[in-house]
Amino acid sequence: MARFDEILATFWAPDESYGSQPALTDEAVREAERVLGVTLPSGLLELLRVRNGGVVAAGHRVFRTSRPTSWDEDRVPFETVLGIGKPGLMRSLLDSPYLAEEWGLPSPVVILSGEGHWWIALDYRECGPAGEPSVTWFETDFDTELALAGDFRTFVEGLTPS
Repeated sequence: MARFDEILATFWAPDESYGSQPALTDEAVREAERVLGVTLPSGLLELLRVRNGGVVAAGHRVFRTSRPTSWDEDRVPFETVLGIGKPGLMRSLLDSPYLAEEWGLPSPVVILSGEGHWWIALDYRECGPAGEPSVTWFETDFDTELALAGDFRTFVEGLTPS
């Protein structure tokens, strides 16, 4: 398993701009944390400073699971990551409160990736808004969830090729 700092250089799909937001600024991070009411994990912010959301490289697009999901027998997809952007331009981490309410997700969560029937999110229910969130898979059609990793860095280190 590769370490987080080794993955950082190869995490984003080269020559892919789909889903990318403008370059991340300290001001945008402060505003996002204010709007979301949580402290975002440092590992996520490190990735978003390289590229502010978008398509994940083929070598990091799935996460192995301990049980089957509606998506697969032993894995879930992680092909894109939401960046931090202005509302209305394209979906962003700032849409998490709306999406969580719309799709019946618990609160507080910050959605990293998904498409409605499933989401992968930072889960702040146990750690509180200033803590280190776990990463959880939510299936809205079946009202189920599956803990994927205890923190964001561990989640990224567990990603494998699709």
